Amino acid sequence: MRYSAVIRRLGEAAWSDVPVAGDDGRAGSEPLTKRDFEALARFRFGIRRYLRFSEETVRGHGLAPQQYVLLLALKGFPEREWATVRELADRLQLRHHSVVELVDRAQGQGLVERAAHPDDARAVRVMLTQDGEAILARLSALHRDELRRMELALSLPIWHDEGDRP
Repeated sequence: MRYSAVIRRLGEAAWSDVPVAGDDGRAGSEPLTKRDFEALARFRFGIRRYLRFSEETVRGHGLAPQQYVLLLALKGFPEREWATVRELADRLQLRHHSVVELVDRAQGQGLVERAAHPDDARAVRVMLTQDGEAILARLSALHRDELRRMELALSLPIWHDEGDRP
């Protein structure tokens, strides 16, 4: 399956609903072939190349990479234009206090704002400001264009079963 098809399919579900592999360290049932290792290495290289592009591009626009990811998580939050710190911590896979610090810095730069949560006095809604929206739109367009250029490098590996071994 092509990367773009995977992203479209994943876009239909919340990211928190995407299954992840267990972390028990046990290998899968089928041994990997040389071509499997090459495919994994190529895919990992593509991911790293994209992340490096992202980090350099975001820094070139005066933001830290984590700030871009925060803005993207807010704008991309399903079915609404805001998220709580707890929801952002889940999306970013960071600890709550780390997200609070990240939001504090972004708020200090005028990228996000906080507002009272209408249903939960303990929670705070985090929303993008107009400045946050503007820089996110510029950076995300650059990221989309780079992903289009890298589509082949980021194709999911095709696994080879035992019948395909050289």
